[in-house]
Amino acid sequence: MKTGTLYLLPIPLGEDANHTLPEYLIQQFHRLDYFVAERAKTARRFLKEINHPKPMSEIHIEELNKHSQAEDLPFLLKPALEGHDLGLLSEAGCPGVADPGAQLIQLAHNRQIKVFPMVGPSSILLALMASGMNGQQFCFNGYLPQKKPDLIRKLQLLEKQALKFKQTQLFIETPYRNGAMFEACLEALAPNTRLCIACDLTLPTQYVRTCDIADWKKQPTPELHKRPAVFLLGH
Repeated sequence: MKTGTLYLLPIPLGEDANHTLPEYLIQQFHRLDYFVAERAKTARRFLKEINHPKPMSEIHIEELNKHSQAEDLPFLLKPALEGHDLGLLSEAGCPGVADPGAQLIQLAHNRQIKVFPMVGPSSILLALMASGMNGQQFCFNGYLPQKKPDLIRKLQLLEKQALKFKQTQLFIETPYRNGAMFEACLEALAPNTRLCIACDLTLPTQYVRTCDIADWKKQPTPELHKRPAVFLLGH
């Protein structure tokens, strides 16, 4: 039996941002009946917002999140193995990037299921584009340690790597901890190190600012609480 295709489907980076999705991506959502998502509830709400032509009772959504186990993955690919096209979506942005969907994609390759990535918003690339930092050499580090001594050491290590390799270092934080991350950056990094903060990307409240640490210390602290943000540092 011919297998289906696993489509990697980006979704908006926040509420009221469906206009940021290209039309061909919306059309692909409309063609699919089987999905894997981090949360079925928010996935159904999104599908309703983009006017999926089928009743939600006829849409099949399984969950893949940080609590999922390796033994759960083969079941999630069952529709594709039975010949149905399958859509993978994240809670925001691109599936498989800072997202548990990468495990399912790897298994799809192992099972010789075609993987088809589609164009849509990526907070990491948008932040890099807007930062003015080196887009030729960069590294995404995901979440950094939460305990302050470990965080300070990690930030200083990233600073050294940025200088040694002329490499932009990107990282993220849980939105309610953004303020603590910003304060740690001011404490850990050298005055001439450049820091970019990009939050609420593509939304009406979007904020992007790049300057060196010395200048950040002279400015009012930006309001970052509970706003999805990407941090970038470089020279």
